[in-house]
Amino acid sequence: MAKQTIGVGRRKTAVARVYLRPGKGKWEINGRTLDDYFPRLLHADQVQKPLHVGKAEGQFDVLVNVRGGGVTGQAGAVQLGVARALVKADEDLRGTLKGEGLLTRDPRMVERKKYGQPKARKRFQFSKR
Repeated sequence: MAKQTIGVGRRKTAVARVYLRPGKGKWEINGRTLDDYFPRLLHADQVQKPLHVGKAEGQFDVLVNVRGGGVTGQAGAVQLGVARALVKADEDLRGTLKGEGLLTRDPRMVERKKYGQPKARKRFQFSKR
């Protein structure tokens, strides 16, 4: 495991490129630390879950470039990217990560706005007379 592995993750409109390098467990997301980029514990835990499940915490330095979407979408994208990069690094982890649902791309996207309506599903008030 002496070389870098790359994983791409997507969620909603966010795209994350994740680079796993053998190291001590240092995180860098868009040039910032993990705690700085994801201050909410929920998002930080979500992003680290693949490493925790694969028992690879502290074995890799994680470098992430993430663009688009909001905080939750970016966290989901980074999570998928880390999981995919881990599988590239060690194919034996595929079953474990798949069992936890970490290799599944969340297909949910924002529904488009329809004409004649204020939003995707909301209707203007109906008046009978």
